[in-house]
Amino acid sequence: MGGKVQQRGDSQADSTLTPNEKILKDVHQLYVDEDNGLINIAQQFGIELLAPRKKITVLLIGNHSAGKSSFINWYIEEHILRTGVAIETQGFTFVTSGRKRESLQGNATLHLYPYFKPLQEMPGVIDNLSTEISTSRNKKFSLVNFLDTPGLTDGDMKYGFDVDNAILWLGKVADLIFVFFDPIGQALCKRTLNIVEELSEVRPERMKFYLSKADEAGPESDRQKVLIQIAQELCKRPGLNKAGFEMPTIYVPGPNTKATRCANAIEDVCKDIEKTINLTIQNTLDQLEKDCNSIACEIDKRLQKDNDTRWKNSRSNFRAYLLWIASLMPLLVWLSVFLDTVVPRETKVGLIGIEYYSLLASVYLNPASKMVSKVLADSQLLIGAVCVISVFFLLGCFVGKSRPVLKKKQIKDLNLKRQFITDTIKPQKERYYSLYLKQCVSSSDI
Repeated sequence: MGGKVQQRGDSQADSTLTPNEKILKDVHQLYVDEDNGLINIAQQFGIELLAPRKKITVLLIGNHSAGKSSFINWYIEEHILRTGVAIETQGFTFVTSGRKRESLQGNATLHLYPYFKPLQEMPGVIDNLSTEISTSRNKKFSLVNFLDTPGLTDGDMKYGFDVDNAILWLGKVADLIFVFFDPIGQALCKRTLNIVEELSEVRPERMKFYLSKADEAGPESDRQKVLIQIAQELCKRPGLNKAGFEMPTIYVPGPNTKATRCANAIEDVCKDIEKTINLTIQNTLDQLEKDCNSIACEIDKRLQKDNDTRWKNSRSNFRAYLLWIASLMPLLVWLSVFLDTVVPRETKVGLIGIEYYSLLASVYLNPASKMVSKVLADSQLLIGAVCVISVFFLLGCFVGKSRPVLKKKQIKDLNLKRQFITDTIKPQKERYYSLYLKQCVSSSDI
């Protein structure tokens, strides 16, 4: 067991990381390190751990032309996704930051995001899955994976795969779900509302609703009508009829944006992303401590179980020795009588003296000799004595059967692993929490 986890990577690139990026990257490495990673250690004890992600996943859903792709382009300040009134996005597209501009197809995307491999089980999804890698580092993009989804429509629109189930599965693993309603399009698309309602039943705290393209909705009175219509339609559905429902108006600012008095909450969307990043960091560090405790607890259980087994083996051995001694007693009695018979009296008296020999003979040797003679003279008694001796001996063998215990090398290895977890890995939580908190409070307050 090595003394530390190797921090692999480009040191020059690491020097440009923000504190939050460094925390998520380093904690991820603590889990996946080939030599001393938590995942490998946990597997040895039957514990399945998942490596924390280095970025949050933001899922965008809505009807076609709702502005999902436009929002992503605005956020990263790069025109990376096609936009337009027509249905431009017909598959799932990840948008992530990287070292160079690149496009990946389905299989390469799953290599980049292995935790999305269950999508392989859904026919047609992999053929409609891609990734766009951008070099942008604007806003918090370096900590975000955007997932653009196909524009949803009612009617006979065919996607080539089960779009509803795919979005529902992605919604369950996403960290944040943005639902965009287009005021001039199919904002009340039943397919969109059905998916939103089902997602709201399992991930309500991760869902955010927005009225997109609000600057194109006409005057304020028209926007209010649209908001009321959408709110009424949503409230008809039990899963969405909840207190505190909010749907801010947003639009992508730009040189072609129409003059409007409409409030634009698009910066609040950025704050929601940043808030989710901060919560993810806190949850990741807390989970690191929990996983360390789980492994240490399992090691303690194994060591305690080994100690208990050794104690039980000692008790079993003690009982076995007693039974074996009991099985040997008749043989020892016969042997003592036999020796008393074959050894001359003068020799015995010379060894222990006449007084002690006379006492031994009256108390033990004479009664034992009569008993042995009686047993040898009666075949039934002899057979019974042999059976009793055999039963005691076999019972001792059965009772004294030892259970397997850990070898010294195994015990040493377990103790080293526990020490590594508690003294090397677990303290990293405090170090990274300190690095995280220094961004928002002074060092004296930590």
